[in-house]
Amino acid sequence: MAPQPVPPGREPVSGGERQEMARVDAELLDQLLNISGEASIARARLEQQLGSFDFNLGELSRTVTRLKEQLRSLEIETEAQILHKHEDEGAHRSEFDPLELDRYSSIQQYSRALAETANDVASIQQLLENLAKDTQNLLQQQARTITELQNGLMRTRMVPFQRHVQRLARIVRQAAADTSKRAELTVEGASGELDRQVLERMLPPFEHMLRNAVVHGIEKPEERIKRGKPDTGRIVLELHREGAEVMVRLTDDGGGMNLKAIRDKAEALGLISAGQTLSDEEAMQLILEPGFSTAGAITQQAGRGVGMDVVATEIKRLGGALHMETKAGEGTVFTIRLPLTLAISHALVVRTGEEYYALPLPTVEGVLRLSKTEVAAHLGRDAGAFDYAGQKYRFQHLATFVGLTPSELPGQDVTIPVVLVRAGEHSTGIVADELVGSREIVVKSVGPQISSIRGISGATILGDGRIVIILDIGALVRAEWRTRAQAPAPAPASKDRGDRRIFAMVVDDSITVRRVTQRLLERNGMRVLTARDGMDAVALLQDNVPDVILLDIEMPRMDGYEVAAHVRNDPRLKEVPIIMVTSRVGEKHRARAIELGVDDYLGKPYQEAQLLDAIAPLVERRRAAVRNQAYGS
Repeated sequence: MAPQPVPPGREPVSGGERQEMARVDAELLDQLLNISGEASIARARLEQQLGSFDFNLGELSRTVTRLKEQLRSLEIETEAQILHKHEDEGAHRSEFDPLELDRYSSIQQYSRALAETANDVASIQQLLENLAKDTQNLLQQQARTITELQNGLMRTRMVPFQRHVQRLARIVRQAAADTSKRAELTVEGASGELDRQVLERMLPPFEHMLRNAVVHGIEKPEERIKRGKPDTGRIVLELHREGAEVMVRLTDDGGGMNLKAIRDKAEALGLISAGQTLSDEEAMQLILEPGFSTAGAITQQAGRGVGMDVVATEIKRLGGALHMETKAGEGTVFTIRLPLTLAISHALVVRTGEEYYALPLPTVEGVLRLSKTEVAAHLGRDAGAFDYAGQKYRFQHLATFVGLTPSELPGQDVTIPVVLVRAGEHSTGIVADELVGSREIVVKSVGPQISSIRGISGATILGDGRIVIILDIGALVRAEWRTRAQAPAPAPASKDRGDRRIFAMVVDDSITVRRVTQRLLERNGMRVLTARDGMDAVALLQDNVPDVILLDIEMPRMDGYEVAAHVRNDPRLKEVPIIMVTSRVGEKHRARAIELGVDDYLGKPYQEAQLLDAIAPLVERRRAAVRNQAYGS
């Protein structure tokens, strides 16, 4: 009698050792993974704090260097005065050096004491830098440890897809038998693993999609032979991992979607108006509507009205994305992107107005930076679509999806971030005010009051402690497109309604002045960018166009006059108002600033109200000029 095959994982262990197995409650594993996610959030906050600490250490280093230079200048000046005084005294003391006569003034003694203090501060600064480096190394070690812990915990949740292949193949055979068709299922990448929770929730959608492929896609054997195809239809299910995502591709070589039947059914159900023109892509998306079915009769396999909308909803709940392609007579392709795990995800954080939102990366096709002219040409209800990589995108402000007032586009021709998403009935380019960047996030569930709101799929906590809503951008796009298709065109929006915060740049070599000014402006609702000297300001102005520049005169590397001349000679920046804020209040300095085109001149220390009163009219005057230019006047 032939020996029975040994199931995988039950092989005998050599050397008499026994592999121990433990049964652990799945809920406990989920709880441990959630705790490891909390540790990741805490580490991210520590890294942000350490980054701020490093930045301030850099400021301290530059301040100590500046202090030493000033003390050296003071010493040279004091020595020169002492020698001059010595020469004026009688020649009877010419045989003595001023140093021998102990002629150093008290100012010289104070400067020497200050120099020693500066050296002590420099030593402390160096010590703090070494401690910061050690702390950074410890955080990196902790990051590796947490990553290994998370990977280990996630491996306990991973299950091979192979164990469900027979079940899916049986469903294909049963559906083919019930419809008098021939079909076979081929699974590629079945050895790959998925998160247990993801796989359990995706099995019913997989089963439904396979039934659909047989019932609606694969033709009868005689029809396939007429079309020059094998009499047995082929369905391919491919799985492979791409980074933190799992790509699932379901392909059949059937007849493709009947787009005419889909349009007719949608019109009968009132989903679209009579005679409304839909692209093939938009027509395909109609099968995701609740209760939609083109089946002629209700059977166990089709026509029950519970179909692809359930599939799309489950994929959305898992934070994934669904893309469909079809060719008449050749077949249909469904591409599903799913997160590798539900505990930790990757998202793109963007800002619109004063609010921050996270967009799950599986829903993001790409990110572009386009000029203001190009973005403006594609924004609006009747604007043309933007073509990128063979796909057409309709641009829309993110603010319109979340109930905010869209900000005005910048007055100058600067680059604007556009996030491309292929979701809902239309591919859309999301126009945001700022692209914060990609983040690894720990997904937190929200309460029933918030989760019931359309377009919210969860929340997360960023490294700075800010709570950010995770958007289901697909649901928002679908809802907006449907509203747009059914509602009449809105009246043109006023150009003045954009309530964009004043964007101010503060340029000063004193960290104290920068911080005090930044806090004052931010308290009064402004967005602030700081630069430590003229060279830093010029570098930042290459990517930013502020509404107003607050500028000091005396700075290392490049002084305020040089910065003002650079701004006035740059066509992109020449209209930006400049306010000189300096301790040099003499008429000569003021005249030089006015000659360079500076709009206002304030002396230090200034009154808070005085600075705010100087900023407001200048910014309003510039914005009015930009609006007039936009209207063509």
